[in-house]
Amino acid sequence: MFDTKVAILVLDDLAVWQKLNVTAFLATGIAAEAPDALGEPYEDALGRRHARLLGQPILVFAAPPEVLRRAWGQAIERGLTRAAYVRAMFSTGHDAANRAAFREEPAEAPDLVGLGLRGPRRDLDKATKGAVLHG
Repeated sequence: MFDTKVAILVLDDLAVWQKLNVTAFLATGIAAEAPDALGEPYEDALGRRHARLLGQPILVFAAPPEVLRRAWGQAIERGLTRAAYVRAMFSTGHDAANRAAFREEPAEAPDLVGLGLRGPRRDLDKATKGAVLHG
């Protein structure tokens, strides 16, 4: 059992490729902010080294816009580690443009299509209330 929990909330009406893309980006953001949560490097039967993975499960949820907005507010209020993906980032082509697009969003109500969270289990459960595990 882990003291923390990791969750990715993805807007439920995105195209499949968008859901996968957003999930991948958000997972890397959470991993970058939590290097202590990364496991040891993997090694195959021939001794070749492979990348480390996050050492705890990542729950992926589908969420309507109102649940994403609620989770955003809860995450800020509770001081959870956050990674955000806004709709405008689909039209950019690189990290600097993504950051510029994010900065232009209204701080209290960004047009979220995905949100990655990490923090104490109890706080994450409250933040993800109303989201359903992605199926």
